[in-house]
Amino acid sequence: MTTKQDSVRNYEQVAEAFAARVDTKAHNAHYERPATLSLLPPVAGQRVLDAGCGPGVYSEWLAEHGASVVGLDSSPKMVALARRRLGGKADIRRADLAKPLSDVEAGTFDGVLSALVLDYIRDWSLVLGEFQRVLKRTGWLVFSVDHPFDQFYEHANSGDYFATEAVDRRWNWPEMKAPINLPQYRRPLGAMLTVLLEAGFELERILEPRPQPEFRLLEPDEYARLMRRPGFICFRAKPRN
Repeated sequence: MTTKQDSVRNYEQVAEAFAARVDTKAHNAHYERPATLSLLPPVAGQRVLDAGCGPGVYSEWLAEHGASVVGLDSSPKMVALARRRLGGKADIRRADLAKPLSDVEAGTFDGVLSALVLDYIRDWSLVLGEFQRVLKRTGWLVFSVDHPFDQFYEHANSGDYFATEAVDRRWNWPEMKAPINLPQYRRPLGAMLTVLLEAGFELERILEPRPQPEFRLLEPDEYARLMRRPGFICFRAKPRN
């Protein structure tokens, strides 16, 4: 299993390769991203937190659609890549979502967006509690993660669907000198929903997306699989008043 020190190093090693692919990679451009964006309200004039902003693709979209954006990421390279991409159009900061967001004031955001980030955090209670704290009472939360059934069949170590467990996710792209393991935490759907509700949110929608037709042109076999079994799941919630 990948250690914490290995994890930090591996995130840094994968950053530039991910940034180079994120705009065109089928799973991002033609599957997860359109699904997640479909859950957003109009963001013009809103202050939005991009939690786990990576190289800044969502922060850029939010800024281009009129939002005032604060992007957070724990990886120094991702922060640098996002700042380069945004060119001052968003406030990009380094922050660890697994720890309290001590420099973010309560009740100051209209929305929180967190795309494919929470799988890398073991304790959802803390991070979702922080999202609830920084949101206005009229705010919204949209986030996406790997689908729990897909994670179970592809990555489970224990063979127990109901377990919350650490798993290694293998990244292997031509730009890399060698494959890289990134640790994730898989958990059942019930655990996801329970901690969301306990953090003070009201669930508004769950989306189990299918890929867009463009995906088929890039990866026809994977397209056929994802049309039968979801790879991602997206949630929209709001603070419970």
